[in-house]
Order: sequence, then C-alpha cells, then structure tokens
Amino acid sequence: MGDRSRKAIALAEKYGAHNYHPLPVVITRAKGPFVWDAEGKRFYDFLAAYSALNQGHNHPRIVAAARKQLGKVALTSRAFHNELLGPFLERLCALTGQDRALLMNSGTEAVETAIKAMRLWGYQRKGVGEDQAEILVCANNFHGRTTTIVGFSSDPASSTGFGPATPGFRVIAYGDADALKSAIGRNTVGFLFEPIQGEAGVVIPPKGYLKAVRRFCSMYNVLMCADEIQTGLGRTGRMFACDHEGVKPDLLVLGKALSGGLYPISALVGEEEVMSLFTPGTHGSTFGGNPLACAIGLAALDVIRGEDLARKSAKVGAVLLARLKTLHHPALKEARGRGLMLALEFTSRVRPLVEDLMRRGLLAKDTHENTIRLAPPLVISEPQAEAAFRLIRDAVAAFKG
Repeated sequence: MGDRSRKAIALAEKYGAHNYHPLPVVITRAKGPFVWDAEGKRFYDFLAAYSALNQGHNHPRIVAAARKQLGKVALTSRAFHNELLGPFLERLCALTGQDRALLMNSGTEAVETAIKAMRLWGYQRKGVGEDQAEILVCANNFHGRTTTIVGFSSDPASSTGFGPATPGFRVIAYGDADALKSAIGRNTVGFLFEPIQGEAGVVIPPKGYLKAVRRFCSMYNVLMCADEIQTGLGRTGRMFACDHEGVKPDLLVLGKALSGGLYPISALVGEEEVMSLFTPGTHGSTFGGNPLACAIGLAALDVIRGEDLARKSAKVGAVLLARLKTLHHPALKEARGRGLMLALEFTSRVRPLVEDLMRRGLLAKDTHENTIRLAPPLVISEPQAEAAFRLIRDAVAAFKG
C-alpha cells in the first residue's frame, strides 16, 4: 500500500464512525467492471456496490445524461413540476407492468414507503382495525437500516442496541410457503420479502416458492411486496427475479441499479388500488423525483434494455457458476447463484480469503463471516469473467481456512 492510500485510510479511520469494516483499498478511478486504487493497480469489481452498478462504472451514456441535466436544473423539489418526472414514472410503470410509481432516494426509503403503503391499504381497503395492521417478513431478511426496519431483522448485529422494535411485524421462515399460509391472519396486510436473499448470502428459495406466495397472497387478500432492490433490473438473468416464476407482485421496491451507480434513486411501484391512497401530505421527499435523478434513471433503464443486460447476466452468470462449481476445498460448502448474483459458502471464516483476492486483483465482500458474494457489473464480458475466475481459483487453492 502506498502513501496516498495510507493517508486516505488514516483520515477516514480517525474522523469517521466505524460502522463499516472496509478492505484496505482506496479506489480512485473506475470504468466498466474495473476499478483502480490510488497507486494505479487495477481490480475486478465483484461487488458492484451491492448491485447498484449493474451498468458498470461510469457508463458513458448515463454520465452524459447526468452532465446534460446538471447544465439545466438539478433540483426543484416536488412543490413544482419538472419535465422529466412524468416520462420517468411512465417508463417505470411500463417496465414493471404496474400502474403508479413513487420516487424516493435510498432503497431503505423505498422500503419504508412500501410499509406505509401496505398499512394504508390495510386500513382503507381491507378494513383492518386502527393500529392493528401486521406485515409478515422473513428470517434473515435485509431491507435496510432504519430503526423500523432493523426492528424486524433477525440479525443481532443489525438490531441489537436499537430497540424498542416497532410493532406490527412478524418474522416467518424464508422459502417456506406453508409458513406464510399459516401465519396469515385477519390483520395481515402484506408480505415483504426478497425473491433471493442477498445480504443473507445469496439464498435462493425452492422452486415454486414465488408462485405459492402469489397464490396465498391472492387467496387471503394480502399484498405481495417484493423487495427487488438488489435482485431487480437484470441482476439474476431476468429483468426481475420474480420473472423466473412468472409472478407479478402487488408492490415492487426498486433502487440501486436504478441509479446507474451515479446518484441515489429508488421507487415503489404498484397497483392503482394501493398507490392511489397516497394523498398530499401523507408522504414525500425533498430530493425524490428531482430532475437530475429522473435524467439519470431514464438513461440507466435505457442501458439495461438497450444492452440486454439481463440476457448477458444469464449467459455470463451460467458460465461463471459452472466454473465455481468445479472448485474443490475442504472448507467449501457450496457454490450457488442465479445470473450474476453468486456466492461461495465455506464452513470457515472467509475474511482472509477476501483479503487474498484483493491482493490478487479482485474485490469481493464477505457476508455473515463464511460466505463470499460475487456480483460483478452485468457489462462484464465472458473472457473477463474467465480471467476473474482464475484469480478466484488460485485464491481458493491457497486458502488455509
């Protein structure tokens, strides 16, 4: 590590709250599936900012749209109209097959918006008694970091010290449709879930789970709310992970790649019956739906569709997963994934392996101590993925776990 990197890390450690444990690398430049550190070393980016960079770093079309809009107007607030809000909302609804969208900034904000939407619908449409609405969530979920959301997390690292937990949520087993059916009661207004659990370590539910969730939600008049912040917009080899089983949720939460990796943009997209319940004063955001965000979001969606990134993710992801399944190590439990949302799970702590991958030129992230997520930008080519795999293969072979 050079002096520039050491100085940058020292400043961050001295003046920043230690709420992250980053790898000791200082990224100063990026393009496509690559990043460079302060000393000029190139790395494969196999985290892609938790799937916010599906289009790759600094995609020229998205950067050009941002620059053009910055020369006009960036922020108006929703007290006034702007010329790009309508077109962006229309594009989102067309892409998802939904009726209306509500724009926010972070993914967590969009999840909070979904919670409010489900409760509004429960009181005004389903007839649930005042303050009695219940939302079902899954064990090992990750939906964000606000106090409400961490209150229904089953991860002690996320929730300990932040109580009391907000009432109105019940945790059930993930991937078990019968558990959902059994948990639904007369005050159940929604089921909030990830089609594939990302932070939990790329946990894929059994085949048929999403169809069963759709069936039970429809049968018992419960809103099916899919958090596709990480899984959506091509990451799993389809536009949305729910598409793998041909199901349409009532509410869809989007974020991360909606931004093209440039600017926080999130959205709740849903049916008229639910989204029409928001009226002036019930919800809002100073920056949500601003013209800069809309310009970037439109370009981000254009790139995903125009470059057929979902298909590329499916193709390259299948090749990479097949390669990962050839790895052998006494501590390697499983290689799994869908599209370019992949993981290697070990029976031992993998932080040393992640650090070795960094030294070899590949950046990835450990989660829950024994799993490495591998999620490069969807623009990665097959030869690049093959070269990255060789780095992974050599690191796993040298791993002493």
